[in-house]
Amino acid sequence: MVDFGCIFSNFNIDISLRVISAICLGFIVGFEREITNKYAGLRTHILVCLGACVFTIISIYGFPELVDWQIEGYNPTGIRDTARVAAQVVTGIGFIGAGTVLRNGPTVFGLTTAATLFMAASIGMACGSGMYGLAIIASILSVAVLTLIRVFEKRVLNRCSKNIRRLKVNLHCHNENIDSIRDYVVSNFKTVEALKMHKLIENPEMTKFSIVVELVSKRPVQYIYDKLGTLEGIESISIDTVNEKG
Repeated sequence: MVDFGCIFSNFNIDISLRVISAICLGFIVGFEREITNKYAGLRTHILVCLGACVFTIISIYGFPELVDWQIEGYNPTGIRDTARVAAQVVTGIGFIGAGTVLRNGPTVFGLTTAATLFMAASIGMACGSGMYGLAIIASILSVAVLTLIRVFEKRVLNRCSKNIRRLKVNLHCHNENIDSIRDYVVSNFKTVEALKMHKLIENPEMTKFSIVVELVSKRPVQYIYDKLGTLEGIESISIDTVNEKG
């Protein structure tokens, strides 16, 4: 027979509050990532925060002191390291964070989300150790950094070199529309190289139009498609990342 009384003997109100607080604070941080369409969103941050909390609770309460029995040649001191399990959370969370980091050419995505997972783990550990004030403050500051600093970057650091994307845009256009398309591109995009146009040998009625543009946007490809997708006479659009100038 399973002794359910023994199983729940150590599950008190204090531990329940630690677990629930980890879920709530993980939700707060994960919600910001979810509404900004990041790969690691609500469920991931809640589970990371909850898991870190549970590991911390296990580390504190899961291993009783060795004082009730003796082994020949062994003198127990009654001292135990309550951080031995919790300390591994810091190392283990790095593997989850690494899974959110993606690289596309010279651009790296997901570093901020990896950092929020790291913060979610630390918040969970604070909840697991009963440091509710620290956990709440850390959650509020994390969301503030994610939201307010984004506004600051857009208004003050929008021309920072790391935010500039250089893309080569190739358009296949009908000949009768090439002049209007060229005028539109020149007036709406900053060109960093001369326009190049040549008629397609396989289809003399079409012209290939190429230009390299600089954009300050986190989704430059989508921005270009939104700008050019509605123009009449464009048969196809292809976009390539330009790694270096010149």
